[in-house]
Amino acid sequence: MASTQAEKFDWKRIVFMLLGVSLFAVVYYSPMWPDAVDPMGEHFLLSREGKGAIAVFLLAGTWWVFEVVPIGVTSLLIGVMQAMFFIRPAKVAFKDFMDPSVLFIFASIMIGLVFTKTGLTKRLAYKMLEVVGEKTSRIYLGVFVVTALLTHIMAHTAVAATIYPLLLAIYSLYGEGKKPTKFGKGLFIGMAYVAGAGSIVTLLGAARGAVALGFFKEVVHRDIGFFELSWYMFPIGWLMVFLLWGFFMVFFKPEKATIPGLREKARELNAKMGPITRQEILAAVIVLGVIGVMSARAFVPELKMLNKTAIILVSSILFFVFKILDLKDLEDIPWNIILLFAGAMSIGFCLWQTGAAKWMAVNWLVMFQDANWFIFVMSIAFFVMIMTNFIMNVAAIAISLPVALVIAPYLGVAPDVILYAALVTAGMPFLLLVGAAPNAIAYDSGMFSTGEFFAYGIPASIMLMVVVGIAALVIWPIMGMPVTLPVGG
Repeated sequence: MASTQAEKFDWKRIVFMLLGVSLFAVVYYSPMWPDAVDPMGEHFLLSREGKGAIAVFLLAGTWWVFEVVPIGVTSLLIGVMQAMFFIRPAKVAFKDFMDPSVLFIFASIMIGLVFTKTGLTKRLAYKMLEVVGEKTSRIYLGVFVVTALLTHIMAHTAVAATIYPLLLAIYSLYGEGKKPTKFGKGLFIGMAYVAGAGSIVTLLGAARGAVALGFFKEVVHRDIGFFELSWYMFPIGWLMVFLLWGFFMVFFKPEKATIPGLREKARELNAKMGPITRQEILAAVIVLGVIGVMSARAFVPELKMLNKTAIILVSSILFFVFKILDLKDLEDIPWNIILLFAGAMSIGFCLWQTGAAKWMAVNWLVMFQDANWFIFVMSIAFFVMIMTNFIMNVAAIAISLPVALVIAPYLGVAPDVILYAALVTAGMPFLLLVGAAPNAIAYDSGMFSTGEFFAYGIPASIMLMVVVGIAALVIWPIMGMPVTLPVGG
């Protein structure tokens, strides 16, 4: 009996739990750290609160990667630690848990829930399977292409929430029940990765693009338009989509090359569903209406004043007004995922408001102030890639891009290549679930652990950096993007 209990004792969990706590203690209680100094000689002090923010950041990151407690519970710890150690007032730390971005994720998940409940998801899944056929490699490709295309016209969070139930419907026909398989891992992790790759192509895929262009205009005093951004991002986004297809065919090659009879089965199941119902039509009209208004904000000046979270939440309210959803459906919301992003917003704002993020960005970038232009560009891309895995990609852009754009002219680096390189890596956090909502939504499938996501994210991130390097050296210059300037210009 004692032996059985000893075997059940999870030493690995305890070790990583203590590792996170130790990292927090070492950083928080260490003496004050030196200032960061930018190339113009400006000093950036790391305050006691800023050091505390980094300490919480390391604790949360360790617990998230090794999942020592449910990821949503780690997020709650982020707010608690800020309040208990006087890093930020509790009112501020916990207010971020209801940030509009968190509510946007909530509303996106509600859309996915409605698609599942009304049957729209199954109808779409069966139609897609009729087209792509029985080869699992083509199913991968079909899912990835549809996901990427949708992120060109709607936020990648909403796309992931919409595609997720479709993937559940597809996987149910694989014949392995709910058991994790390579095909299952590839479907769900692949959807998350590709949602990021597709979202970089237009300003509609995520908020990070508009934020980056705002900083660019402020520092460089030049506007970059909707179509100019898409011109340079389209080849990179779609190159990543197809490379990721190859990546998943190597690392997550499906156990079955084909699913015999799948096309016929999908056709039969679709026929059994009968004609489209009133509830399905109503749900589709509400969702398409909301997506249409959010997309039109990029082109219609009068709509720009409308908040995108408020717009998408209208759909959640209408689902209940028209009785598509009821109170019981709220129990199906994955609150673990909602809490994960609530905590991510809190630690992101904490690093920003305490000055810790700026201190880290300046310290990192000044190491490359005497480097070759290409090394400097890649260092920015790498910094943004790492930061966007831990905090919101908007924050990662906000803390690094202004500093990089100020340093760039001294190295003869054109601001354009810095902007685009940063936006590419900000859109594809392949290491941690907290990096992007699609990652967390995919995790809800139960097909993979946080550790697996991190492990496979390493080669995927290396591939991403190689693509950024090729883009900066070859693709963008051929397309007409300036990458260098006269030194000092």
